[in-house]
Amino acid sequence: MSGESRSRSGPLAYGDLVLLIDRKDRRYLTTLEEGGEFHTHAGVVPHLQLTGLDEGTTVRSGRGASYLVLRPTLAEFILKMKRGAQVIYPKDLAPIMMMADIFPGARVLETGVGSGALSMTLLRAGAEVLGYEVREDFAARALKNVVAFHGEGIVDRYTIEIRDAYEGIPATGLDRVLLDLPEPWQVVPHAAKALHPGGLVLAYTPSITQAVRTREALEHNGFGMAETVEVLNRGWHIEGQAVRPNHRMVAHTAFLTSARRLSDSAPVDPPAPPPDEAAAADEPA
Repeated sequence: MSGESRSRSGPLAYGDLVLLIDRKDRRYLTTLEEGGEFHTHAGVVPHLQLTGLDEGTTVRSGRGASYLVLRPTLAEFILKMKRGAQVIYPKDLAPIMMMADIFPGARVLETGVGSGALSMTLLRAGAEVLGYEVREDFAARALKNVVAFHGEGIVDRYTIEIRDAYEGIPATGLDRVLLDLPEPWQVVPHAAKALHPGGLVLAYTPSITQAVRTREALEHNGFGMAETVEVLNRGWHIEGQAVRPNHRMVAHTAFLTSARRLSDSAPVDPPAPPPDEAAAADEPA
């Protein structure tokens, strides 16, 4: 797809993001550079030693520590990337893509870009993303993270404006509006004007009271088919015949609320039936 330039396959090369995983499953993210080195207390791994290797190869540091080397998945990158703000976690990112029905070429407004986790997920799905962010440091961090994962070419589909969505949304004819900010109900009236009929709005809210106020705003601003869900993620321990749920799970993170923008047109009455059908309808059965 145009707009992305990072390799996802083939031997590792300079410029690639790589994930090094040690024997204790600790994960380290780095970008391969000429003359670069990966340092930990367990020794040094020169980047030159990694170039040309296939993913899934195990390498050793100068002190004998072993590392499994892979390109990071999107979820792995999001969990290890540098952050300016709290990120939306992978367990919510995938449902957001489905609930908001993100498709290639979709014109998406994201309010509150934070550290860029949602942005890079939208871009991976092929959307054209316009981000509103009130803090310049957050905007800079998000852009840096997005480019680090997707490559420089992604800026063709990614724009961030330093703008407060509470004050309005100048953009129009949008396909989707995604709200990740403390009071999304304040932005719902602006989203109603910015979306075309049938467009979707989705709000990410940590508390149920935020979700309730958002649902009330949606009801009074021309939206329908609203739903609110919470996603829980429980892993399982499977080792031979020892099978049980993990003792710890990723439970509540946020509520996801979505709704469709309805038409402003007045209800259309069905056409009148022909005279003979109308007369027959009046006769008793």
